[in-house]
Amino acid sequence: MSRIPRSVCPVCLKPIPAEHETIGDETFLVKTCPDHGEFRTVVWRGQPAFEDWSRVKIPSLPKTPFTRVDKGCPLDCGLCDAHRQHTCTAITEVTWRCDLGCPVCFASSGKSAPPDPTHEELGVLFDRVKEASGYCNIQLSGGEPTVRDDLPDVIRLVKSRGFPFIQLNTNGLRIGREKGYAATLAEAGLDSVFFQFDGLSDDVYETLRGRPLVDLKLAALHALAEAGVGVVLVPTIIPGVNEHILGAIVEFAAEHSPHVRGVHFQPVSYFGRYAQSPTDAQRITLPEIMRLLEKQTGGALQANHFMPPGCEHSHCSFHANYMVTESGRLQKLSADGKCGCKPRPASEGADKAKAFVKRQWVAPGKTLPMADGPDALDAFISRAATHTLAVSAMAFQDAWTLDLERLKGCCIHEVSPDGRLIPFCAYNLTSMDGETLYRGKCHGSSSS
Repeated sequence: MSRIPRSVCPVCLKPIPAEHETIGDETFLVKTCPDHGEFRTVVWRGQPAFEDWSRVKIPSLPKTPFTRVDKGCPLDCGLCDAHRQHTCTAITEVTWRCDLGCPVCFASSGKSAPPDPTHEELGVLFDRVKEASGYCNIQLSGGEPTVRDDLPDVIRLVKSRGFPFIQLNTNGLRIGREKGYAATLAEAGLDSVFFQFDGLSDDVYETLRGRPLVDLKLAALHALAEAGVGVVLVPTIIPGVNEHILGAIVEFAAEHSPHVRGVHFQPVSYFGRYAQSPTDAQRITLPEIMRLLEKQTGGALQANHFMPPGCEHSHCSFHANYMVTESGRLQKLSADGKCGCKPRPASEGADKAKAFVKRQWVAPGKTLPMADGPDALDAFISRAATHTLAVSAMAFQDAWTLDLERLKGCCIHEVSPDGRLIPFCAYNLTSMDGETLYRGKCHGSSSS
């Protein structure tokens, strides 16, 4: 066993000791609450091995911490002065309303949502992000942001604050339904769409989203392509529902290159109310997704293509980059997934991640000009400048899987209504009875 400092109890969310235990090729997070007993949850299955995926980083402290360490992680988020990575992406919830009622929703959005934040309130939040972390990437989220009729004005507001990259987190329903809406968002300054896309058939959407949605999803993709907005497909992966179509989703993305810029898989995490702990059979881990991608693409994608992140904690994600050839084949661009022993600065990984997102997740520009009759290298460079596809996955943590070492290295931060920046998994954390640590409790002034 290799001991990690802390986790939380899924019942009371009290910070408690925890450890990783590896048996065969499976790694479990094991922890015991003095009041509620032991919890044991699988977090890693198979190759590449859990230990081999580790990558040590030299911490990069937040530019301006808004809170101080008092009760200890994860109770002092803000960011606190012990956090080990500054903000790469700041997620700002511009509404808590939604036009879907998904059972797997992070935000638990519903009909009783509070009023949308005003432009003045949002402006204060964006100024706080700039003060805390400088000009990071901004993701507008919710709820469903497109239920705000003034969303184009919100996008202009972000641009007016100097942020260079704006991404919209959306289910795409309004984009697919309303002619010209995608173009309106693009004209306002939208760079990219993080597009909920769980599968290619209605049965998947009926299970995960409560209704058939394929036609609207395809209409939204077409509208975004016409508007010149880059799209990242974001499937939530649940065992028994859609883990058998990962390869098909990547192939679909390649067929829609260069407008589709990437696929970002999200293995299911359990937020909300759960009378019983989710079983290990209800979980799918990052190495399983890597191996399924290899099998389902006939080896076009291989598990050894994928690399640990340079920004967030190594056990949070994987990524690889490909060029889509003229024949539709995927050709690997990134190096094989081998970790060096030398620790790298977390700030270096964050800078690379922000630059990559700005470069890869926007719609491609014009093909690079070449001389008549380009040779093979020139043709490759020209194609790679436009037809690249990023394939990645991120495993968000819930109350059973939360590893506070991972949390301290988080670079994806929610902007709370009171102006604090809180790591995504801490902000959305819920106990078994649905009690939260931060979501719905961060109100008041934005003063530090």
